[in-house]
Amino acid sequence: MNIYKQIEAEIQAASYIVITAHKSADGDSIGSSLGLLHFIEKLGKKVIICHPDKAPDFLYWLDTTNILLMEENPEEVTTTIKKADLIFCLDYNAISRVGPEMQVLLEEATGKKIMIDHHLNPEEFPAITLSETTASSTSQLIVDLIEHSGHLDMLDEKIGTPLYLGILTDTGSFRFNSVKPRTHEVLAKILRAGVEHHLIHEKLNDNNTESRLRLQGYAMSEKLEVLYDYNVAIISLSKEELAKYNYKKGDTDSLANLVLSIKGMKAAIVFTERDGIMKISFRSKGAENPVNLLAKEHFNGGGHANASGGMSDLTVTETLEKLKGLIPEYFQK
Repeated sequence: MNIYKQIEAEIQAASYIVITAHKSADGDSIGSSLGLLHFIEKLGKKVIICHPDKAPDFLYWLDTTNILLMEENPEEVTTTIKKADLIFCLDYNAISRVGPEMQVLLEEATGKKIMIDHHLNPEEFPAITLSETTASSTSQLIVDLIEHSGHLDMLDEKIGTPLYLGILTDTGSFRFNSVKPRTHEVLAKILRAGVEHHLIHEKLNDNNTESRLRLQGYAMSEKLEVLYDYNVAIISLSKEELAKYNYKKGDTDSLANLVLSIKGMKAAIVFTERDGIMKISFRSKGAENPVNLLAKEHFNGGGHANASGGMSDLTVTETLEKLKGLIPEYFQK
């Protein structure tokens, strides 16, 4: 039995299924969760999603009715996870990625755990692991699950729309080197299922608020620092600056890619002061300019070679100086 049929067998045998994903929800964690949920529902099984926190507002054109949030309903999420006899762990390779509150719940949960993920170095906490680090996204792996378990005929617009969104966002609109021929083969299957890709692009990109654009304009005009000796650019934003522009979750998500579009840039680093810590986004171009080691070795983070995250408990100024001091170690002149 291949792993896809094994996972389908676990779904069919389960009485109550829960889907989890990492903290700081993004397009792939939302997309893979909803795509898997709609697929499991088509198989006739009861399933619900439990996420640590809310996704950015620009993703809420999707139907998120079946998503419970730990930050809003901790008691209901606790009861739900304890009740589950099958728990999917989507888009994370380490149980700590769900945040401390949900981590305790998952560690104590008796339900069988299945990981479906594409990040490097998966931990060995689940009973079943579907880890494919060459895949563009976890959403792509959900399409693989649907296809290789023998249910490609079930792939429809409802299942495919969030999966297309997940692939779209996790590949930077298909610009990252994680995009392979298989990625486009999967996209073709999604489009044949009736997904209207142009509407997804519109809903994702054409819903800026005035405050979001003003914050991004301020960041680019006033806070951008370009280290031309290394072709690395950094933007730092304090909690006061975010508040001035009525910051909402997700408002700075595109900044790193925007900075990386500067001609000749090797890497872009954007960090913002939130919840008492600096949350850092690392982006880079090419195999010769990885950022995951910088994130892992100095900022308690990690991720993909060209797209990683991290954090710092230093001040804005201290974090900025630390980053500048590390740039020569990780990037050549």
